[in-house]
Amino acid sequence: MTDKLKEEVLSGLFWSYLTRLGSQTVSFVVSVIIARILMPSDYGLMAIVLVFIHLSNVFVDGGFGNALIQKKAVDERDCSSVFWLSAGVSATFYLLLFMSAPWIAKFYEMQGLCPLLRVLGIAILIAPYNTVQRAIVSRSMQFRVYFYSSLVGVIISAIAGIHFAYAGAGVWALVVQQLSNTFIGTIVIAYFIKWHPRFLFDIGRIKGLFSYGWKLLVGVLIDAVYDDFRNLYVGKLYTPADLAYYSKGKSFPSLIVDNVNSSIMAVLFPALSRKQDDREIVRNMVRRSIRTSSFVIIPLMFGLIAIAKPLVLVLLTEKWLPCVVFVQILCLDVMLMPIQTSNLQAIYAMGRSDIGLKLNIIKKSVGFVIILITAIFSVEAMAWGSVASAIFASLMNTYPNRRLLDYGYLAQMKDILPFVMLAAVMGCGVWLVGLLPIGNLYALLMLQILTGVSLYFGLSWLFQIETLDYILSILSVKLKRVPK
Repeated sequence: MTDKLKEEVLSGLFWSYLTRLGSQTVSFVVSVIIARILMPSDYGLMAIVLVFIHLSNVFVDGGFGNALIQKKAVDERDCSSVFWLSAGVSATFYLLLFMSAPWIAKFYEMQGLCPLLRVLGIAILIAPYNTVQRAIVSRSMQFRVYFYSSLVGVIISAIAGIHFAYAGAGVWALVVQQLSNTFIGTIVIAYFIKWHPRFLFDIGRIKGLFSYGWKLLVGVLIDAVYDDFRNLYVGKLYTPADLAYYSKGKSFPSLIVDNVNSSIMAVLFPALSRKQDDREIVRNMVRRSIRTSSFVIIPLMFGLIAIAKPLVLVLLTEKWLPCVVFVQILCLDVMLMPIQTSNLQAIYAMGRSDIGLKLNIIKKSVGFVIILITAIFSVEAMAWGSVASAIFASLMNTYPNRRLLDYGYLAQMKDILPFVMLAAVMGCGVWLVGLLPIGNLYALLMLQILTGVSLYFGLSWLFQIETLDYILSILSVKLKRVPK
């Protein structure tokens, strides 16, 4: 890897992770405040609505966002053509959602869904502009723009959401928060990027981009349907409260993992695309990504399992106590996500979106069968089924890279095994501290957290874990560059 590319990747990872960490931390704090006011059933309604918004946005993007990033040379004709096509798709999907909202509400026997779908669906109309914006940012690796847009958007939307929650708006507080965040984030990016669509449309360019992007579209669509199907299924078979407990339980580990995972996706794909013809460089970048992300993620998941109950009681109060078991189970579900993502980004960056599509079809086919079987028993059984699906998915994603990069599953497991062992020891220590007869939950939680951090970093230093030195060196360089 050249020094320039290395610097761009490290800078990109820094700003991308800082973006996710800042915005997600603020969002999480806000969600905690609002969750203490609203009822779990309100979150269940919102979870169902977001499924339809999410699926619509997948079609609006159409795989063109990543296609713009992956293409070696992009001009205004490409960007404007993608925008106008996506704009037409977004208007069509919003109209369909608007008209079908009453039937969706009737199917779920929840009349409140109809106005929620129609209002929150406005976000679909913003997606085309945002798709091109983010492709431009990623191509130029100006990831600090994401930081500014996310932080401004999440802070203003947080204030709006909390205000409406205290005013007694119920689930509409969540709608206001979501919509305002989308609007403001897009406006801030527009301020920095200075891009606007022109009246250009080239069907030839669209065909060229679509030849790569359609496989991504199908893959992302499969992912979206798979991820959202569980929410739709739980919402229909069980109660909105059951769906809320599951969703809230997943939000705790996802707060951590999504930060790292999204940073990997945002930075690794454009970086790998630049060096897609150099197998050794791609392999080294993927290996470093897996080792670094696993060093951070695995201990955090083990620690979260150990402190789940006191954490939920402190943050959300007893009315959310049923979500504790989902926090613990779904930590195991998302633990391997960065490994899956790093492998898949390498496959896509080398232009093998066909392999990615085949993998997605196999993984999700197995996953759908697991969902259908486990749903018969309970929501908790579905959570365990999700863990089984994640393990199978990690095996599938690493398989092609045994040949493409000479970096297969066994080699990758060997790289992360030390982190698993240290994290397991740390997790046991944190769990034992939780058994101490300390009546104050706040004091107990702080003691557990301090124990976990001390144990893990102490053991990493004792056993001379190279990844710890690598992370510290990056932080040292960044701190030296901070203006005094």
